[in-house]
Amino acid sequence: MFKNLLPEDLRVFLVVVRRASFVTAAQELGASPAYVSKRIRLLEEELAVRLLHRTTRRVAVTEEGERVFQWAQRILDDIDHLVQDVSTTRAEVRGLLRVSSSFGFGRNVIAPACSRLIAQHPGLQVRLEVLDRIVDVAAEGFDLDVRVGDEIAPHLLARRLAANHRVLCAAPAYLQRRGALRSIDELPAHDCLVIKERDHPFGVWKLRAGAEERTLKVTGPLSTNNGEMAVQWAVDGHGIILRSIWDVQPMLDDGRLVPVLAGWTQEANVWAVYPSRLSRSAKVRVAVEFLQRYLVEEAGLQGPGA
Repeated sequence: MFKNLLPEDLRVFLVVVRRASFVTAAQELGASPAYVSKRIRLLEEELAVRLLHRTTRRVAVTEEGERVFQWAQRILDDIDHLVQDVSTTRAEVRGLLRVSSSFGFGRNVIAPACSRLIAQHPGLQVRLEVLDRIVDVAAEGFDLDVRVGDEIAPHLLARRLAANHRVLCAAPAYLQRRGALRSIDELPAHDCLVIKERDHPFGVWKLRAGAEERTLKVTGPLSTNNGEMAVQWAVDGHGIILRSIWDVQPMLDDGRLVPVLAGWTQEANVWAVYPSRLSRSAKVRVAVEFLQRYLVEEAGLQGPGA
């Protein structure tokens, strides 16, 4: 019974369900929609159940498909763990590692880290996606989400990779035009460059100076969901920005930006979030431990205990 049931067909099915589209699933898998459709058809024939409702616009999962989806996740996880368990050393970890991160940090820091990771572990394949929203690592099929910011839901499994904080800064030209700020209470009256990032409320800045905390609503003439554009606007003199120190330190060093209200910062540490305990997945454990070293030794961030 089920002698023709192939793990690859289960993998294709999982991607189709997550993407709710044959075309999008095919793009992720690097295959044709016809191949994806054929694998789903063969899987349905082998299991003798209808797994998906197909319409011209969307794919929906049947009740039987939901049950197969849950079993497929368990089966493929077990196969991955089997492969990892029989590896003779941790250096031999293999398989596909699905990683997500935010736009700026993903492009500037995590992408080069992934390049170094696969050079050290050639058995790994890394698929990196940069997204401007919070990722449900388990439901969306990611092995690892690298987040900047301390708003980690208590039910999630996470490890702090590096210490980081956001600072207020602006171009000298802006401060010459509008005047230096003497108090945190003056901030809402200034032009602020607001960035919509993942889980952060739009235009709400939570800041701390020692034991004092303030939450301020800020506005300005320019806003975006891309931090790199906002930094350029700040350099161009359009307003005050709240940005991670790893991102703006070079501009603070060369004077293109200067600190505003020094002492007021926002904690924004770097975290690894994953769907299951590190002891269950060698490839995720190796990746997390590598990133923790890389962020300190190569990217110049402070250690997680700083």
